[in-house]
Amino acid sequence: MADRPAIGALRRQMATALAGAGLDTPDLDARLLLAHALGLEPQALLVRADDPVPEDAAAAARTLLDRRLAGEPVGRILGHRAFWTLDLQLSPDTLEPRPDTETVVEAALALFPDKAAPLRILDLGTGTGAILAAVLVERPNAFGIGLDRAEGAARTARANLARAGLAGRSAVLVGDWGAALAGGFDLVVSNPPYITIAAMADLAPDVRLFDPELALVAGAEGLDAYRAIAADLPRLLKAGGRAVLELGIGQEEAVAALFRAAGLEVPGPARRDLGGVPRALSAVRP
Repeated sequence: MADRPAIGALRRQMATALAGAGLDTPDLDARLLLAHALGLEPQALLVRADDPVPEDAAAAARTLLDRRLAGEPVGRILGHRAFWTLDLQLSPDTLEPRPDTETVVEAALALFPDKAAPLRILDLGTGTGAILAAVLVERPNAFGIGLDRAEGAARTARANLARAGLAGRSAVLVGDWGAALAGGFDLVVSNPPYITIAAMADLAPDVRLFDPELALVAGAEGLDAYRAIAADLPRLLKAGGRAVLELGIGQEEAVAALFRAAGLEVPGPARRDLGGVPRALSAVRP
């Protein structure tokens, strides 16, 4: 890259390098990374396209570009990621929340359409707090508990809930699924680990190398977390309470069977994500 290029020229150079590496969204990635290096909002790059890039910002942009070319996700580089209407901090102990998981939020909100409902919500394996925060934002009279096995993830979730103005309507605990909780929840949501041990080697590098294994892997069949959650749901849910769990590809039938074996009803097929994959399966305690 030339010294002191204009902002627009540097953005195009970065996008070309990212496209040449076969990355899926080179223009978007370049815009986000350069804006971060410049300390600007991404939309400001167009307005200031002819402005020269300061030398320190150009050096920072090159460093960020190298990290992206090495496979590090943009969200990890920036330290935050958009989800629903929120901007969430990431940490090494959390998954990077992805658009597929918004399907769980959509399914949960559809089950409780009354925006004024005073719901009690539990998010198992809360990670960044993404699902819990998104539902709480949309249901202002709800109270939610997030629970995670990783203390670092719990700290991150607390910070994200506070940033969203939800600290007064939430609590985040550390524990092994719902074992320490008494129950009485209207809604339980979860994006649990569901990758098989064997499939870990085949994951995309931006997942395999940067998302925590604890939040990805769930035994030889990918069902260990579902088994633990399904066994607890009859105790955690109040009568008529609902659960919505994210699914991995091809897991709908197996998870539905676990729900039914635990005495829960599965009222319909899983809600599909934007790619058409069955992604969010609901169950109800009779």
